[in-house]
Amino acid sequence: MAKDTWRDTGTKLVEEARRGNRAAFNSLIRRYRTRIFSTALQVVGDEAEADDVTQEALLRAWKAMEQFEGRSDFFTWLYRIVLNLSFNALRARKIRPKADLDDPRLQYALTVDSEGDPRRTAELAQIYVRLLHALDRLSPTLRATVVLVALQGLSQAEAAIVLECSPGTVAWRMHEARGRLRDALEAYERGEIKRTPGKE
Repeated sequence: MAKDTWRDTGTKLVEEARRGNRAAFNSLIRRYRTRIFSTALQVVGDEAEADDVTQEALLRAWKAMEQFEGRSDFFTWLYRIVLNLSFNALRARKIRPKADLDDPRLQYALTVDSEGDPRRTAELAQIYVRLLHALDRLSPTLRATVVLVALQGLSQAEAAIVLECSPGTVAWRMHEARGRLRDALEAYERGEIKRTPGKE
């Protein structure tokens, strides 16, 4: 079975970073920067804001490395910082993202999934816009749960550490989110999408 290398932070690198070794910290960050930017983008829905969140998260992680005790994996600790900053950004903005064909989240997904096929790109674009509309109607907590489990590939146990809840709560949130996503997609098809965010 192939090793999931992005999770393999390397104990030595973490320990070196905790001692103030900036090169070791940078080596760790190279493994995660794309993933944490993607997470921030999916939650806040704005490329520039996601970049700001990513930069601030990396700065805070570096400043807090000495206090990192290793009671959880480094990547779950880093994800938690990113999500907290993303939630703060959403609260400050007080409006939710508005998905359309220019949405950067759509462009990133199509780059990965369309494999350069223009016809497939056009087909997927219509599907993904609907999914983004549905995702944006979820509360930030439900949206973050979907992003971590369904889009980032974390296990429910890993997501529970990031979200500071139990795996059972993550399972419930995923069940609830799937139902709401299904309802939102059906409403979208009927032209009945409401323009208010979902409540947890």
